[in-house]
Amino acid sequence: MALRIHAFTLGDFATNCYVLHDDADQTKTCWIVDCSYAPEPMLDFVEKEGLKPSLCILTHCHCDHIAGLARMRLRLGPVNTLCHRAEKEFNEDPNLNLSIFIPPAVSAPPPDACLNGGEMLELGGYYFRVLHTPGHSPGGITLWCPEAGEAIVGDTIFAGSIGRLDFPTSDVAAMKRSLHEVLMQLPDETRVHPGHGPATTIGAERRTNPFLRPNAL
Repeated sequence: MALRIHAFTLGDFATNCYVLHDDADQTKTCWIVDCSYAPEPMLDFVEKEGLKPSLCILTHCHCDHIAGLARMRLRLGPVNTLCHRAEKEFNEDPNLNLSIFIPPAVSAPPPDACLNGGEMLELGGYYFRVLHTPGHSPGGITLWCPEAGEAIVGDTIFAGSIGRLDFPTSDVAAMKRSLHEVLMQLPDETRVHPGHGPATTIGAERRTNPFLRPNAL
């Protein structure tokens, strides 16, 4: 088995969006994780590889992670979209998804179903646990695959930094809990795929990320 995580840096905000699939799965089922502005390179890849998206999972619903959802559905058909329950209204509301501050306003298709955190989702021969990691936004989630040692973390943590906490629905206390009580409980060797910037590992962030120091937040 081989879990493949293909990263696409999309749009003016250089948002990392991902296509995941299991090389050993003959059905060629894949997931799309986040779908930003100008998603064509990612959609082209899915079509070229003959992949069949079963889900589009949103790590959170800020505009730069959802703006391409309508284009995705036009190209690939009715892909079921999931987000955390706390952000079920964000896609259609430019105030909540923050696009009101960076026109044009984005009103994306609503999610088909909601997550609560704690779910186990199956992709090919792999299982991902949905971890609720709020702070940057109330419905931030991490997709963690223990067997493969991979975690897709959205805008909760970056290489050497963390997600912004100055948005209307950000929560500093929640971010602190997400960082220390959730992400830093993962094994050091876990590879971290963030919503912006390069990949990293839990161990590297534990050693060097200044926002993880005591009393940093």
